[in-house]
Order: sequence, then C-alpha cells, then structure tokens
Amino acid sequence: MRSPPPASATRYRSESYIPSVFDFHLDARHGAARAGTLTLPRGIVRTPAFMPVGTQGTVRALSPLDLRAVGTQILLANTYHLHVRPGEDVVAALGGLHRFMGWDGPILTDSGGFQIFSLEGHRRVDEDGVAFRSHVDGSTRYLTPERAMEVQWTLGPDVAMALDHVVAGTADAAAAADALARTTRWLARCRTRHAALTRDAPDRQTLWPILQGGTDPALRAAAVAQVLDLTTWTGLAVGGLAVGEPRPVMYATLEALEPRLPAAMPRYLMGVGFPEDLLAAVARGMDLFDCVAPTRNGRNGQAFTADGPVNIRNAVHRTDPGPLDDTCDCETCRTYSRGYLRHLFVADELLGLRLLSLHNVRFLIRLGEDARRRVLDGTFDGWHRDWLARYTTRSTA
Repeated sequence: MRSPPPASATRYRSESYIPSVFDFHLDARHGAARAGTLTLPRGIVRTPAFMPVGTQGTVRALSPLDLRAVGTQILLANTYHLHVRPGEDVVAALGGLHRFMGWDGPILTDSGGFQIFSLEGHRRVDEDGVAFRSHVDGSTRYLTPERAMEVQWTLGPDVAMALDHVVAGTADAAAAADALARTTRWLARCRTRHAALTRDAPDRQTLWPILQGGTDPALRAAAVAQVLDLTTWTGLAVGGLAVGEPRPVMYATLEALEPRLPAAMPRYLMGVGFPEDLLAAVARGMDLFDCVAPTRNGRNGQAFTADGPVNIRNAVHRTDPGPLDDTCDCETCRTYSRGYLRHLFVADELLGLRLLSLHNVRFLIRLGEDARRRVLDGTFDGWHRDWLARYTTRSTA
C-alpha cells in the first residue's frame, strides 16, 4: 500500500456545517481510510457502514426490529427481484418499499445489473438492455436502463443505482472493455430518464453510477473519467469486484483506483462483506458495503468472530458454556452459549438461523463503527493491521 499515514487523523468537519439532503461530508481521514456523514431523505448514515441485504424486501431471518437493534443505518434491496415478485406496482399500492418492508430508514436499491452476472444462463444482453427469463414463472422480463429507473422510482428507495453490465472478475480485457463501454452508454440513458422522473421531486431520490472496468487499471481510470464527465453525482459505486478474482487482485484494483475518486463523494463497494475484505477496503478509501455473506453463512452455521470464522456445528462446541464471541454486544453473544447454539443447529431449530445471522450482521456493522472511531482518533492504520492479523491467524473451530 501507499506510504504510512500521519500519526493523527485529518479533520474536516466544522461546527457551522449544516447538511442538506443527499449531502456527504468528509469528517476525517487517516491515510486513505475515511469517516464521513451521508444525509439521505430518511436518515443519516455515518461511514464506514455495512448495508444488510434485503434482496426481496427482507433481510433473511431478521425483522426490522432486529436490524435496528444491531445498529443498521441503511438497507439494500434488489430491483430485479422485486420487479419479478411481487412487482413494483404491488409495492407502491402498499405504500412504497419502506412501508412494505416495515423499515423507516434509508434504502438503496441495486439496479439488477448484478443479475446479468449471477443469472448468466437465464438472460440475454443487447445494446438496448437485458432480457431475463424469470426464475419464478419462466416469463421474459426486459430491463432497459429507462425501465430500471422507472422500477426504482416506483419502489421509492432513497438511492437508485444505474443499470450496469457486470462480467466475471476473471474476464479478459476485451470483455471487460465491452462491458464498461455498454455501462457508460446505459448510464447516460439512466441519467436522462431519472432526471425526468425526479423533476418535480428532486429531494425524494438520487441516482448513483457504477464504475466497471474489471481489474485493468487503465479501464478503471477510463470509467472514472467517463462517469465524472457526464454530470455531478451525489455518490458513486465500484462494481465488478468480488466476482471471482483473487483477493490480492481486488485489493490492488482498489488501491490504484482510490486516488482517482473524488473525495467529496461517498464510495460504495458493491458485494463485499467478508470481514477481512471490508476492513481492507476501508483502508483503501471505501465507505459503504453490502453482501449476503453474513446472513447466508449464518444460516449455514458459520459465525464471524474476532478470532476468525467459527463453524458452530463442530463437536468441539457441544459443551462450551462461553459466548460465540466475547467481544460482541449482540443479543446472541449476550444471551446464549456456544453449546446451546450448536444444539439449535444439529436439531434443525429455526432459532439458530436467526441468532447466527443476527450476530454476523452486528459483527460487520460493529466493524464499520470501530473503523470509524479509529479514523476519527487517528489510530486506524495500526488498529486495522492488528485486527486483520488476529482475525486471519488465530486458530478457530
């Protein structure tokens, strides 16, 4: 990485600062790591921050009360999945996405671009958009840049994402360049349609672009230049990483990209949520993160802990009276023993799925909170290196 950061954080916030909607204020930096404050229509998001994923309007196994209890500031939902089922018109008829989910805080919706990658066998991409064969009923759904904007406007999130073309992290340079060029052309169309939709209510929703370009530094630099040349944005996302490329390659891509990103915008790294990746990305200047890993892995019996991941099904936990993670303040760790949690999983009790999912989400949210404090007090660099050393080298069961 770059040269060591200064001994104390650089502070930016002034006492007279008054935020406006969709404003991002950089509170402090320590090296490339940042602490910021993002103002959205339904609340404030203090970064770095992890966004739990509610793909279909729910974070699996967790209620909005659970999410509030673990410190969630903002949720993510998915445009494609909600369009397919129950349909954006149903969501709108029931009061919009916030009321539909029972969540009154900020929401960001992915555009459906990731499904170009994840549903490769069920879609066809052309210049106008992407045709999906529905995984629900087999019907064909055609998502254009304009349609993606219309669906997200109807759903009603605080932040809508532009439709992008995602390719695998191992894609060759030609495929990455083609996807980047299409993403840029689609972005111009998204911007035009979104501007028309929001003309009479500009403070209701904002649009963020997504940077593609694979792992090629030149393509990533071109993506930044193309996006910033189009208009002034209230934030931007880095897409097309954590999709099959080796971790060191992802880290190197972020490190090369960071100096090119405007400091005044929040930076959202899409699809990253394993603890070591989140913290490494904070050290490389990223602010917001999302991933299904905490709930997916939790439902399969894996818990994140300060000493690395734990498989709660393992027999070593059968009579363990200790908490899952003695550094954690969540309901799971404050209330139940490892022995009890293992019992829930081997007995196929649904409570186990909730309790490990709850813990894993809290673990990542707390990691963002701790990173923010360390940036603000000027100790991030040493702290994050020590944290990663403990997480990745301790032996766990």
